[in-house]
Amino acid sequence: MTALPRKNKANSLMRKEQWVTYLLMTAPGLVLYCVFLILPILMGIYYSLTDWTGIGTSFNYVGMDNYVKVFTNDKRFGNALLFNLRYSLFLVAGIVIIGFMLAMLLNREMKGRSFFRTLYFMPAVLSMITIALVFKQVYFYVLPSIGQAIGSAVLSENIIADRNLAIYGILFVHLWQGVALPTLLFLSGLQTIPVDLYEAASIDGANAWHQFKSITVPYILPTLSVVLVLAVKQGLNVFDYINAMTKGGPGGATTSIAMLIWQNAWERNRFSYAIAQAVVTGLIIAVISFVQIKFTNDRKVE
Repeated sequence: MTALPRKNKANSLMRKEQWVTYLLMTAPGLVLYCVFLILPILMGIYYSLTDWTGIGTSFNYVGMDNYVKVFTNDKRFGNALLFNLRYSLFLVAGIVIIGFMLAMLLNREMKGRSFFRTLYFMPAVLSMITIALVFKQVYFYVLPSIGQAIGSAVLSENIIADRNLAIYGILFVHLWQGVALPTLLFLSGLQTIPVDLYEAASIDGANAWHQFKSITVPYILPTLSVVLVLAVKQGLNVFDYINAMTKGGPGGATTSIAMLIWQNAWERNRFSYAIAQAVVTGLIIAVISFVQIKFTNDRKVE
């Protein structure tokens, strides 16, 4: 009769010890997360409700005035948002299509497969600023020389100096580097698909298209969801390539939201307004990411 209470007491003591262990193991990371992420976010939201210039300690509380200006009186923010949406659309399409095609190729049995996998991932380990500066010189010196040699009027001029073509010059550089990680993610997703499913479908008479549509796509949707979120985030937050290559020019044609926030904060000393723009951008990214994840989760294979 006394064995059962003793056993329950022992189990209760073990659970308490486990909770103490979990708490001690997670406490350092939790503290760092709160100090370097949660606290700055809360402070940023607070300062966005003021007229702080970023210089000095005096400021006034203005409530939602900065947010009202973002949506009503700031055409530059609207133009930057349209640029980011257009840029993100091209970037997402390019990353998904190119990354998935490369992953399909690298997933096949072929000679030197490990070498090609390493080769395609190499751009991901390079600095974005370094790559942007290198391609800036390529667009300025190399490409015009090639265009003149082959008689191409489009390539004979600096692409990133043209209002209509600058976005595509930046986009090409972003895709060249940014497609590496999605390719790796797609490759990992493809390798989780059971080979038996393809063999069974082949025996049942399913051709390559039906196998792709009915097996590959449903199993790859969780990976696609992650890639979409990362690509949209990169598109809406693009800054390094633009800052290194065009500074938002020519004539503001490549001014992104991140570039506009940087200009307001560091060139115009409008820190509180810049923070309000950053908060709005974060909410836009969160909403788009939620819709993407919800859409893909409803269609993935359990």
